Amino acid sequence: MSNYLISISNNEAVKDGVIHDPNTKLKVKAFDFLKSKFKPSKGEVRFFVTANDEVLAFETKGYKKHRELLILQMISWYCSYLGLMEARIYPNWP
Repeated sequence: MSNYLISISNNEAVKDGVIHDPNTKLKVKAFDFLKSKFKPSKGEVRFFVTANDEVLAFETKGYKKHRELLILQMISWYCSYLGLMEARIYPNWP
């Protein structure tokens, strides 16, 4: 699995970071669905993750026909980083 970069601002929680793929320059923003306001952006791809009590939303930033598998790998990598080993990824709100 590839390595990605995570950026988290000082006023955001770890679960509200941005995942960066240095090879394709694709960014995927993570939102803690229960604590953050998530407003879908037009033209972007989004996925949802559930794990135990956690509900996260992920949305691409600057999507330009990237492979869906790349986006899923980035989300999976981030969930592993957070320790959400039983995460389930959905293309629509579950």
